[in-house]
Amino acid sequence: MSPSTKDQGIQTNHVASDAASEVGKLQYLIRNALSGVRTAMPVQVIAVSNAGGISPVGTVDIQPLVNAVDGNGNSWAHGVIHNVPYMRIQGGASGIIIDPVVNDIGIAVVCDRDISTVQNVGNSINSQTGNNFTSAPGSNRKNDMSDMVYLMTMIGLAPTQYVQFVNGSTPSITIHSPNTVTINAPNINSNGTWQHTGSITATGDVTGNGTSLHTHKHGGVSTGTSQTGAPV
Repeated sequence: MSPSTKDQGIQTNHVASDAASEVGKLQYLIRNALSGVRTAMPVQVIAVSNAGGISPVGTVDIQPLVNAVDGNGNSWAHGVIHNVPYMRIQGGASGIIIDPVVNDIGIAVVCDRDISTVQNVGNSINSQTGNNFTSAPGSNRKNDMSDMVYLMTMIGLAPTQYVQFVNGSTPSITIHSPNTVTINAPNINSNGTWQHTGSITATGDVTGNGTSLHTHKHGGVSTGTSQTGAPV
């Protein structure tokens, strides 16, 4: 989508007296030029291509929240900007997947040139490694809302699942989920004292200080059909 001048939100706010002098005319031209330069704005997420699944970074449809105003004070809403890429905390194939969700309110920035060719080349990045993804701008447009990138959520509800970093004299990290936390790895190493509340279920053996929980034996007893007592 390439917004029209109206969608760009050109806000002149000029009156006839602006043209009464050479200085006024110059100021008019400068203000008129600057009014078309978009930088960053609050937006609402209308649609998202991803839903938290393991997939490449997706796109969002966003609605700018600050209306445009013309020289007569008339206000109108911008149209929805479609297929806007969003940022993810990622380096190479390592990433933290927290995709935006519908109704998130966040900040979007406007790139200074047409980024459509970069987006098209970037869509094939999974099948190309080590290639040069530089390209010419897709058109001559500049500071256009069609070239927005959604950065992050700035207004939202208190999270119900989160990773919390606490600073202070006793810094700590809390991982909270209302349901399940899943860790998949062939080996998991933990250093330190482990304090656990609740039951633990293991499908394999558990070894403590070299002793198997499943196959260990007790000394000082005679073999037979009797069982040892409970732990003391």
